[in-house]
Amino acid sequence: MVTQRHNPVLTSEVVKALNIEPNGIFIDATFGRGGHSSAILDLLADRGRLIVIDQDPDAVAAARSLLVRDCRVIILHHRFSDLKRATESLSITGKVNGIVFDLGMSSPQLDDATRGFSFRDDGPLDMRMDTRTGVPANEWLETVDVKELERVIRNLGEERYARRIAFAIAAARQQQPIQRTRQLAAIIEQAIPKRDPHKHPATRTFQAIRIFLNQELEQLRDALPQSVEMLAAGGRLVVISFHSLEDRIVKRFLRRESKGDPYPPDFPIPASRLTPRLRLIGRPIRPGQQEVTQNPRARSAVMRVAERTEVAYA
Repeated sequence: MVTQRHNPVLTSEVVKALNIEPNGIFIDATFGRGGHSSAILDLLADRGRLIVIDQDPDAVAAARSLLVRDCRVIILHHRFSDLKRATESLSITGKVNGIVFDLGMSSPQLDDATRGFSFRDDGPLDMRMDTRTGVPANEWLETVDVKELERVIRNLGEERYARRIAFAIAAARQQQPIQRTRQLAAIIEQAIPKRDPHKHPATRTFQAIRIFLNQELEQLRDALPQSVEMLAAGGRLVVISFHSLEDRIVKRFLRRESKGDPYPPDFPIPASRLTPRLRLIGRPIRPGQQEVTQNPRARSAVMRVAERTEVAYA
């Protein structure tokens, strides 16, 4: 199997963390262009199974093209927040040996100007992961209240000039509709008084709008508890995040699930009664310098790993 114009992050580390059982059941919940799926399939036997999920129609089409002849693979066109519902007919809840979430954008998504995720090349301002549903960015920007826009840019983009940018966008849309990626990037650039020498001024705002439109953080919060229910005892959960908002959600969830039932700290109960659902595996893993040099988009990646405990099955 060959991936298309995309360098998956931390591939060898993902495979090692999943602790592949050749005849096991695995889920790649964010197929992208199949880099992690390819590495998993290389280690699966004939009886092994891989379920690949993606909400992006282009990614699903790529999966069908690449995996059509592989009987070990099931392809599902769903958001990963629909994990349990999407796999309900497969009867694999509590039987999955490993699940991987790669929360980053794929290179084809970023490099395709028609998707509107990047301002590197000019294109229509869309930004939807699933183009079958939702509101494209240009339509949302036409109607969003300036205070709401400021909130989105500040909270989801961690942008200190959120107020300036929001009012600049509101003023610009009074003159003409904001329809193109470079048009929006230019408005943002003019609104910011001081530039970060290592980052384009529009980067955080584009990130914020994309996260908001695709409900990325809400999807992650919904998906993580489902993934724990899907795992068999000893099954591994592997999550790669690319910015602090995602990683904070993952870190807090894994810590909470590894501590067990939320009794008050001074409550007199033995540790054996806490019934944690997960056990943390190792420390957070980041790409090495060689990988970052070869693939600069990997530089912000953080991978966290946990294992399903056997408590629920005792």
